[in-house]
Amino acid sequence: MRIPPDIFFLDKQSERPLQGQIRETVIAAILSQQAPPGTALPSSRQLASHLGIARMTVTLAYQELVAQGYVESLNRAGYRVAESGAAHRIAVSDPDWSDGSSGRWDRFLSDTLATRRRVLKPVDWRSLPFSFVYGQMDTTLFNHTAWRNCARQALGTRDFDAMAGDMVTADDPLLVNYIRARTLPRRGIAADPDQILVTVGAQNALWLIIALLARRGLRAVCENPGYPDTVAALRWHGAEVETIDIDEHGLPPTRIPAGTDAVFVTPSHHAPTSITMPKARRLQLLAYAETHDFIVVEDDYEFEMSYLEPPSPALKAFDRTGRVLYVGSFSKSLFPGLRLGYLVGPRSVIAEARELRSLMLRHPAGHQQRTAAYFMAQGHFDMQIRDMRQQFARRRKAMQAALESHDFEIAGAARFGGSSLWVKGPDGLDSTELANSLLQDGVLIEPGAPFFDRLDGPCPFFRLGFSSIPVDRIERGIALIAEHAGRLLSR
Repeated sequence: MRIPPDIFFLDKQSERPLQGQIRETVIAAILSQQAPPGTALPSSRQLASHLGIARMTVTLAYQELVAQGYVESLNRAGYRVAESGAAHRIAVSDPDWSDGSSGRWDRFLSDTLATRRRVLKPVDWRSLPFSFVYGQMDTTLFNHTAWRNCARQALGTRDFDAMAGDMVTADDPLLVNYIRARTLPRRGIAADPDQILVTVGAQNALWLIIALLARRGLRAVCENPGYPDTVAALRWHGAEVETIDIDEHGLPPTRIPAGTDAVFVTPSHHAPTSITMPKARRLQLLAYAETHDFIVVEDDYEFEMSYLEPPSPALKAFDRTGRVLYVGSFSKSLFPGLRLGYLVGPRSVIAEARELRSLMLRHPAGHQQRTAAYFMAQGHFDMQIRDMRQQFARRRKAMQAALESHDFEIAGAARFGGSSLWVKGPDGLDSTELANSLLQDGVLIEPGAPFFDRLDGPCPFFRLGFSSIPVDRIERGIALIAEHAGRLLSR
């Protein structure tokens, strides 16, 4: 019996090494019992010819499979599947087996998915020539070598011993110290280590807060438009949610209804309009929270992108009564796939959030925490922020110039900089329809409708991110947006 060459397929456009793809194909055949022990592999010459690659690539892949114990060499007579004991781990599923989705689970499931407002983007957005996606990194600005060296350092014996175990409720002290000593002071916040919790991104921090607050019922207020995932998480937990329309200064405190338990805001960089709440409004919100006895949850997700002027101090910096829970993230400043954020609040709240986190996922991966801590402590993070600010300043200038030359209004922008613009198209434009139309020309925008909890008629607003689009593609991308908008409006 022999593994046929035609089960091998290589994605030569992928960044994954060809040797790795060959090994994965062989291992998949072994673990699914399609290639039992003793099955011969195609000769290296035959497989190389079939795949159109160098014979040495196949040989090296086979040698690694031998080292792993999946394959054995037959002394110049080729390779065959070894008796590794791994094949029994995966059994082929019965195609007639039902997954139980016929209705028996209905009483346990919510209807949240049916009404969920999402900001969607194609998985292959990087392949689009004009991607105005928000919140994604430009890999050309990231120091891969430095990150790899920090990851290697974190794998050293001393660090590995400390980070490889189950830390239960603990966080990496090096990362917590960086957040306490370097990150928070930039926002005007002072905190001790036991007032800081590392989370799996800002979304995990928000979920933890909501889970704690909603146990005895919760009446919450969110911004409209606003971050849809916060509203979704609140409603998932059964909270009563009221959304309040923002004005040119953000959420108006005087419109917060009596009996509110918690207010969720993005004061430094409103999502999605980028409006910055002025100091007077922040102080008004805190005074209102004191008078009416509610908690304020501050999502401060992009303060590092300040290249026009220094960012305003965080709302938490003015908090003198311990009413503000502060959520931060490294997703925009490092990369979103890292999934590292943090929560700052009173010791009693952080202690309980730490216990809840341990019940959910124990703690964020220790090796990731230590790698990030080294990357920051060794100065790589600050240099990356410098490079991002310089690039974003050029891209924002190009975006503004291109938008001004067409019939688009910049309806919101962060005073200090940021990485996106909130744009209003001509009256009557449906930005969702526009976004769908633009994909055929490789242009990706974020329609505004998912950010609104209520909206009369089609939404003319959309968000244009510039964190990952080269500056020389911006003008043409905006021109295409204008062309498509004009065609849709002229129908």
